[in-house]
Amino acid sequence: MKKFNELKNTNLKILIVTPEAFPLARTGGLGDVAGSLVITLSKLNQNVALAMPKYKKKEIDLVSPQLEMNNITLSLGNEKVKGAVYSSKIDSDIDVYFIDNPKYFYREELYGTSHGDYLDNDERFIFFSKVLIEFLINSNKRFDIIHCNDWQTALIPLFLKTIYSNNGIFQETATVYTIHNLAYQGLFPPESILLTGLGWSYFTPDKLEFWGKLNFMKAGLLYSDVINTVSKKYSHEIQTEEFGCGLEGVLKKRRDSLFGILNGVDYKVWNPTDDRMIKANYSIRSIYKKQINKEDLIKETNLKINPKWPLIGMISRLAEQKGFDLLTKILDKLMEIDLGIVILGKGDKKYEDELLKFKERYPNKMAARIEFNEILSHKIEAGADIFLIPSKYEPCGLNQMYSLKYGTVPVVRATGGLDDTIIEFDPKTETGNGFKFENYSPEDFLNAIKKALEVYKDKKKWEKLIKNGMKQDFSWGQSAKEYLNLYKFAIEKRLNRKIF
Repeated sequence: MKKFNELKNTNLKILIVTPEAFPLARTGGLGDVAGSLVITLSKLNQNVALAMPKYKKKEIDLVSPQLEMNNITLSLGNEKVKGAVYSSKIDSDIDVYFIDNPKYFYREELYGTSHGDYLDNDERFIFFSKVLIEFLINSNKRFDIIHCNDWQTALIPLFLKTIYSNNGIFQETATVYTIHNLAYQGLFPPESILLTGLGWSYFTPDKLEFWGKLNFMKAGLLYSDVINTVSKKYSHEIQTEEFGCGLEGVLKKRRDSLFGILNGVDYKVWNPTDDRMIKANYSIRSIYKKQINKEDLIKETNLKINPKWPLIGMISRLAEQKGFDLLTKILDKLMEIDLGIVILGKGDKKYEDELLKFKERYPNKMAARIEFNEILSHKIEAGADIFLIPSKYEPCGLNQMYSLKYGTVPVVRATGGLDDTIIEFDPKTETGNGFKFENYSPEDFLNAIKKALEVYKDKKKWEKLIKNGMKQDFSWGQSAKEYLNLYKFAIEKRLNRKIF
């Protein structure tokens, strides 16, 4: 990371804007990150709040949101649309603002189904962004930092520098924009520009146009004061043609304002010593109890394998990016080995169907659960011996860090945050915490798994490998401090009135 002034004894007013946050609504890593970062910043004595949509979720109902502001009217193209804002608190004293409109947010899923994204996602998140800004103005809520996350919130820095540029409450507000996954940019038809209220002058290659589409993420990259992504290696990768997803030119131009901060882990949620969702709690001093969780996972998933066989786990969005094209090419060969495998996730219907077919082919050795299941995800982390993350690219990845804490050995592709966090195990020196492969090929992936299986046969080396991982600390403390320094840097840039 580039150098900037250390932040000392500063209490900032920070608004984290996100389309999801654990435990209120979550589809993946973004939800975990947003929820954990808010709480950690609060514990560092920062005045932090959270803003997100009011989805139809029981977890949101449980915090009993109260109406804060009603009948916020705004224009979306030729239509007048009304929204409301509800508020509640999490973790005792952290304000949460929920942007409400049943038409947009009372749906079974957050962004779409296995058949594709919701067709009105452009309208939904333009509405979300504008209602939030109107609410801040009308309630006179001022923040030093508005921290936006992923394409769903990427228009906010643009709106603050255009439509709302003359509003006094934002004059000293700096914006930070975090890329959690560059591949998901929020691409929509050209006509969607009319919903923003900005007009066709912003649909040009130097602004929001991208190969004939309107690109939400591009707005965040161009108009935020500071950009960051979720690992140091990924911040460099996305400036290349291979990983830049067509935006590498924009990112190179902003490289002086582009940083990488590794995501942290909330060890209050992910820790085998006090995890209430697993059969038996254990620590580095009682690793033998992990076997109890393994046998529980075998029973839970109806596998018929020898408990002494290695058990492989995988929890993921089912998508090509996550390496499922590699996995499906090697599953038959894996099933020839004495082992079991448990896969949990939802995503592309193609991979959902393929995994269910493999499950039917190998009912005793393979389990595939096509769902989001928080309890089962904890059971897999605690019960599996090996955890697979063969991603084509991975901005950060959290499950490899969860796995290390649970003594479950990761096998990962050496990309992004996976490469930053996993060190290849050397059986001779007994150093390292997992296994990696470089080339994105089924052969290399299978070979990496076989290296792990070979070490598994040597119980002493395997236990040393497990302990190496369990000793590591990826807690949010250090990452949150880096965010505070990033916020200070963003504020300095904003107050200097530099043009980006």
